[in-house]
Amino acid sequence: MLARGTLSLIIVTTFCIVTSHLQADISLPKIFSDHMVLQRDSNVSVWGTAEPQQKLVIGFDGKETNIQAGPDGRWVTSVKTGGPGGPFELSIAAIDSETKVVFSNVMVGEVWICAGGFNMEFPVSKALNPETEIEQAKNFPNIRLFSVKQSASPKLLRDFVGVNPWTVCTPETVKDFSAVGYFFGRELSRKLGDVPIGLMDISTIDATPCEAWMSMEALESEAEFAPLLKHWLEKEDPTSESHPANLYHSMIAPVTRFPIRGTIWYQGEANVGRGSQYARLLPVLIKDWREKFGGKEAPFYFVQLAPHRYVDQATEALPEVWDAQMQTFKTVNNVGMAVAVDVGNAKELRPKNKQVIGQRLALWALADNYLAEIPAEEKDFLFSGPIYESMATIDDKIRLTFSHTGDKLSASQSDEPLYNFEVCGEDKKFYPALAKVVDDVVVEVTSPDVENPIAVRFAWKDDCKPNLVNQGGLPAAPFRTDEFPLSSDGKHFAF
Repeated sequence: MLARGTLSLIIVTTFCIVTSHLQADISLPKIFSDHMVLQRDSNVSVWGTAEPQQKLVIGFDGKETNIQAGPDGRWVTSVKTGGPGGPFELSIAAIDSETKVVFSNVMVGEVWICAGGFNMEFPVSKALNPETEIEQAKNFPNIRLFSVKQSASPKLLRDFVGVNPWTVCTPETVKDFSAVGYFFGRELSRKLGDVPIGLMDISTIDATPCEAWMSMEALESEAEFAPLLKHWLEKEDPTSESHPANLYHSMIAPVTRFPIRGTIWYQGEANVGRGSQYARLLPVLIKDWREKFGGKEAPFYFVQLAPHRYVDQATEALPEVWDAQMQTFKTVNNVGMAVAVDVGNAKELRPKNKQVIGQRLALWALADNYLAEIPAEEKDFLFSGPIYESMATIDDKIRLTFSHTGDKLSASQSDEPLYNFEVCGEDKKFYPALAKVVDDVVVEVTSPDVENPIAVRFAWKDDCKPNLVNQGGLPAAPFRTDEFPLSSDGKHFAF
């Protein structure tokens, strides 16, 4: 078995499953194990291999289904789940044989994929207050954890290369699990009570680009990605973890039959410098995964990256990725964006405060999917920071309106001015601006250097420290009001 954090490069595709449950003639993919969570109110696919033409009976929740393996030994069926609960047994037995596979302590609840790069991989043991957080994990046995070991493949795989199988959340099992994933799931568990929460950590320790997580089919469907694919074809490096589709092949494709509620996503660092292209990559990835998982608009919530000084990039390179994330948020249905501009500092590429990021992702999930299950007294909450909506020019001032304000906008510290606003005139040269809240929910911006302002940018440097928040203390997302050309326009690949 490969150590956590070690990237194995897999070239051949084999369907070889090894677990303590399996007999020689019945096997299932590694997503199936004791302690797993099945998505509630779903037809959950169950699949594997057996002897050619072997007749099987699949049992779950008091119901049985008879099927027969094909000439190649492969078989697939489904079991129907109802409301949350458990524990159940899932059994697969050969008819006229004593061969039988049984998975026990199976729960029915909510299943979420936690995917992305090193900031999603970042474990609980390295987050803020790790000793306390790890010890308190004992209070959340309704959370179940599953993680995929890192691998990359130039070909589609039928099963994961390696996994940490489903386990009950405990201090021992949580410490190496995704901190963002766990804190997201913990917030859901706190609000949903007895509903089991299944978290699937599918992330990599390396800074891998968005295109590595997308299917080749999706990449080839967009003409604007042709230079990117041509670049990699000329590199003759088919096994790289950064190669288009290689992470999709080994870490996403093997589980697309498994029903999920949705995805949380924390990635983008490796696409800094290509923000203009990322504005198309991310929406195509979301569409691609939704199609592959069979849910046309399954929830997809992502993190707008924290500030960081990328020393090999211009200061606007990260803001252009923020801009791409904002465009995705505004144009793709059923997505949410957890803003992280107030997390960590410009020197931290991996900020330790993963608690607040997981909580902000959970706010979106709770508001969009679970509001009916939350007690009435807890339903009224802000789940997003302020999002720029519109501007109006009055003399030498620009007035900005926002959604998700609550009753009032302010600086995070009430006695501070608002930081990181800029304005420009017809020359498109931006100058620092003075900004203040007027009429409670409007921001007025002006600059002595710009007589006739035409556009505003907010938090448009990678080391910014913006402080505009809403009534709930959630930070405003970086934005621009203009549509000027970007420095990343025409940049198709990283190197």
